[in-house]
Amino acid sequence: MIRKRVAQWAVMAVAVPLAAAGARRLSHTLESRRGSSRASRMLSRGADLLRPQKARRRRFF
Repeated sequence: MIRKRVAQWAVMAVAVPLAAAGARRLSHTLESRRGSSRASRMLSRGADLLRPQKARRRRFF
């Protein structure tokens, strides 16, 4: 049972950032070729949902 959870965590730790990076790269490629479209906006919005680029930093002082 613990192995299954560790395997799930490992897959998610690798798959989610790769999926977000792939969606963001595909979005930029589509925008550079054809301009802004609904598909490119949805891809970048989905990538931002998975992994936002500008995360808020906590300040401890």
